[in-house]
Amino acid sequence: MLDPAIERRLLGLLGLGIRGRLAVLGVDRVREAARNGTVRVAVIAADASRHSLEKVTRLLAAKQVPTITIASAAVLGGAAGRETTAVIGVVDAQLAKGIRALVDSTDATQKGSRRKG
Repeated sequence: MLDPAIERRLLGLLGLGIRGRLAVLGVDRVREAARNGTVRVAVIAADASRHSLEKVTRLLAAKQVPTITIASAAVLGGAAGRETTAVIGVVDAQLAKGIRALVDSTDATQKGSRRKG
């Protein structure tokens, strides 16, 4: 799970991406963008329906799209101004790079703190 502060920053970036049309929202749109090869990173709600998750995660894995998991579809949807959403796909390369750097820095920090303890 992501640190709450990092998750807030991630959700803020996703919200900007949706408003700026740098990201697509929902299983069908993310699948379409993945088929076209335009999804750079996807953020998936862990509590989304199994059917929705299977539809999108298989395709993302086949296309080798990096994914980030968020615990709640309600939280993910809130970033996009919706009640819930299962997945958001980032199609802008710069935004995706920033999101991956944010999450990767968190992973490195957590791994470093585990080694010390």
